Amino acid sequence: MDRLTYIGHSTVLLRLDGLSILTDPMLRGWLGPLHRQGPKPDSRTASMADLVVISHLHRDHLDLPSLQRVPSSTPVVVPRDAARWAAKGGAENIHEIGAGESVSLGGVEIIGVRAVHDGYRDRHRGAQIQALGYLLRRGGRTAYFAGDTDLSPEMSELGPIDLALLPIWGWGLSVGQGHLDPDRAARALQMIQPRVAVPIHWGTFYPAGLRLLRPDPLTEPPRVFARLAAQLAPGVEVRVLEPGSETTLGWEPGSSSLRSA
Repeated sequence: MDRLTYIGHSTVLLRLDGLSILTDPMLRGWLGPLHRQGPKPDSRTASMADLVVISHLHRDHLDLPSLQRVPSSTPVVVPRDAARWAAKGGAENIHEIGAGESVSLGGVEIIGVRAVHDGYRDRHRGAQIQALGYLLRRGGRTAYFAGDTDLSPEMSELGPIDLALLPIWGWGLSVGQGHLDPDRAARALQMIQPRVAVPIHWGTFYPAGLRLLRPDPLTEPPRVFARLAAQLAPGVEVRVLEPGSETTLGWEPGSSSLRSA
């Protein structure tokens, strides 16, 4: 049975037709001044992945210490020209693709999708490498992992999508350009029209001590997103998962729709 675990931030473990795909592994308890607010990831998560996809170079998405927990032989898909960064995280089986390009690994087709997000490792230092989202196709099912992105016209051209993993927030009091907030994420949902949407990139990392003063950004974004999604994309099932929780994904017999199992 297919399952999805929202580990937190942009990290999801997606099981499709017996294969486990780990997105943007960020498995540590802290990153600089940011501290994990949800449950600690299962220590087995990194070793459970059959495949890893990394959307862009930012430290909360390509975290080298987290990637080092993944067995070095595990296939890792990265944006074109980002292989040297993945190699610093110990990856040895690295596959680069660009927007519109694809690679097939272990029976899953991975297609790069342009993301509207800056591609620097650090703020405007070094080379900029195009951020990506990914379409993940296996067993007649298609999942869209958006990575980090703003709205783009290409979203309406993704084709039939069974599951969309959409970022709706970040790690602070607000989000800027190159990100989706609940309103923009709901408009993205209106364009994509997946069967099921799971909001990600919320409720996980937050500056130390700020939770006591401003707790709302940790809890409110998915509620606002679900409300706006019901208005703009009423045909889409939105499943809000707390960090660390999971949901079962199944197929109706003779149908191409996802259902709760």
